[in-house]
Amino acid sequence: MAEPAATAPPEVWTVRALLNWTTQFLHKKGFESARLESQLLLAHVLGCTRIEVFARSDDEPTAAEKTAFRELIRKRSEGWPVAYLVGSREFYLLKFEVTPAVLVPRPDTETLVLEALKLLHGRQTPSVLDLGTGSGCVAISIAHQFPRAQVTAVDLSPDAIEVARRNANKHGVSDRMSLLCGDLFDPLPTDATFDIIVSNPPYITHAEFAELPADVRDHEPRLALDGGPDGLAFYRRIANEAGRRLNPGGSVLVEIGSTQEPAVRGLFETQPELTALMSVKDMAGRWRVVMAKKR
Repeated sequence: MAEPAATAPPEVWTVRALLNWTTQFLHKKGFESARLESQLLLAHVLGCTRIEVFARSDDEPTAAEKTAFRELIRKRSEGWPVAYLVGSREFYLLKFEVTPAVLVPRPDTETLVLEALKLLHGRQTPSVLDLGTGSGCVAISIAHQFPRAQVTAVDLSPDAIEVARRNANKHGVSDRMSLLCGDLFDPLPTDATFDIIVSNPPYITHAEFAELPADVRDHEPRLALDGGPDGLAFYRRIANEAGRRLNPGGSVLVEIGSTQEPAVRGLFETQPELTALMSVKDMAGRWRVVMAKKR
């Protein structure tokens, strides 16, 4: 590792020394979770868990491991998301493969999964549609938690569909999932209907996009972020078609940005086939999900 400006290098680059140096380095670069990120990246290089890193504090990694770690730290300092560097992110108790072809799963989105599972309770063999599946984290989590569900997942990106397919195979739900490449409802059979429709659509406005953190703006797929000039483009399309794609008593649930609840709720309120609207806050107390039920 290179020497920090004001700190003499240790005589031996042990695991502890590497973590201390990189934590200081990333902290100076403005990364708030510098210690955690250093641990995750070194654990990835060493092929162990983050907890096991602590038990190896006095070990000295090999020259190849130190070189690999240095390269990951360089990329992180340039803004690459940690999830892309290690190739995975945990979501709803499962570990998902992620690549630059898909959005990095966020804990906020677990609220969408939780609310969908509540609505599935008591159903025998429900059908679920996930629009804009990305890594498949929402669809696969639902299928994993509710083994009787039949899940269809759609994404416009062929590369995202392949990531979702690998994740479905990894978590043993591929036999109950259909993965379709296309734009929202377009790849579905014209008569296909569902008990639950879920979506975490792109909802960043054009003005907000420029203000996103650099690791999101410059590295995560814009296709999965850009919601049009006002951020509502995909909500309009989902609201317009959800009614005819739901079975009687079925529900549609969409993740929203924390300031979008009135606007998104209003879009669904205009649909004559939908009723019983409800909005749900996430664990941080911010509006996160808007849902509506078919009459």
